[in-house]
Amino acid sequence: MTITITSQIAQYASTTTMDALPEVIRERTKKIIFDELACAYFGRRSAAGSLSARYAISLGGQPEALVYGSNIRLPAAYAALANGTAGHGEEVDGAHVVGGHPGASIVHGAMALAERQRAPGSELINAVTLGYDIGTRTVEACGGTFVVRDKHGLTSCFLYAYGATAAAARLLRLDAIRHAHALALVSFQTNGPYALFSEKRHISKSFCNGQFAFAGISAALMSAAGLEGNEDILGGKQGVLDAWGTQEARHIMTRGLGEEFSVNGANFKFFNAGYPIHTPVEAALALMKQHAIHPEAIDVLHVGMPENAMRVVDNRHMHNICVQDMVSAAVARRGIHLTDMPFPAVLSDPTFQRIRALISVEPDPDLQRDQPNGRGAKVTIGVRSGQTFSMRVDHPRGHSQRGDVSWDELSEKWRGALLGCDVEAAMAVAQNLDNLEDVTMLSHAFAGVMM
Repeated sequence: MTITITSQIAQYASTTTMDALPEVIRERTKKIIFDELACAYFGRRSAAGSLSARYAISLGGQPEALVYGSNIRLPAAYAALANGTAGHGEEVDGAHVVGGHPGASIVHGAMALAERQRAPGSELINAVTLGYDIGTRTVEACGGTFVVRDKHGLTSCFLYAYGATAAAARLLRLDAIRHAHALALVSFQTNGPYALFSEKRHISKSFCNGQFAFAGISAALMSAAGLEGNEDILGGKQGVLDAWGTQEARHIMTRGLGEEFSVNGANFKFFNAGYPIHTPVEAALALMKQHAIHPEAIDVLHVGMPENAMRVVDNRHMHNICVQDMVSAAVARRGIHLTDMPFPAVLSDPTFQRIRALISVEPDPDLQRDQPNGRGAKVTIGVRSGQTFSMRVDHPRGHSQRGDVSWDELSEKWRGALLGCDVEAAMAVAQNLDNLEDVTMLSHAFAGVMM
């Protein structure tokens, strides 16, 4: 049998187990799973989360997996569609150093299928870790978020469908050949023109994550049913890497499998806004606190960013994807919290209006040199007395480059934000996930009556 990129990936994926994972990787994956499930419960209130759940529920079917924030169970693929969409609905789900939002697709695809299979927690941990490894490598092999966007006009998040597929295929315990077919079969179901993100209500931007979770499950189930596709969809002629890959793509796809784990590059968010916005908000609020700056005293507010990050959030229609709106709101309210989304109420606030009129956002040459694909920011605040204060933040709170996030920090993040959900009880189940006999015990912690 000829060894190909896809066969190497499929052979590795079909033999992974939780027992082979280092303890620190298991623990980090458990935190990611808990946080992403909480994001979906929280995001059920969003327009995208509500609409996607109503749509999925209208289709009916076998009660295999829970729609979070409800007591309704659906076929696994439809539950993943609803939960993945809700997971990104409030922009508080995790990001990754290679770009995009892998968790909204990979975690919800894996969790819904694990429920269907009544799988133990150990298999869910393994599947999610595997999904991150395959998904993020595929994005990196295609050049990362900004290359995929600027060169190909696509959102790189569609490549996380390959990670969701790998996770689902492992939960179904498919052999290597069936893994390869599943990866081919998901290719028919995913696409992502970046123009989809030019919208006003954050619906299609969220829905794509649910669609990629749905596609991962359906592709794995199709392969299990005997359907087939190109056995080297990743590395073959006119396949994924031929279409979008860089010169180093083939090396990147297989580099460090089983030794370098992509969950280490996962980033957690602590308020609901586009990820490039977190550092300017953090810097602005820190300057105000350190120097006792009152919002009314500010007459200069300048934000410098790497150009790629700035282009994602510069004067966007959606308030929580717009750096000018979110920084102005944070300054006017002297803080920003999960439970108190400022829009649209803050739009009529005179302080917000004044700050919003004077804020300026430009590329920062130092950040552009040091981290052209990073999420750092330099904020400069000038006050009426003539003083000027500046702060540079290279990585936001929760970023993997600032160290691991603790369970206590996740508890603080979600406490009071998940109405009707016992956060501490849900967290206790997640912390014991590797010993759980059936993952439905974890999903039950995120049931509710929001529907």
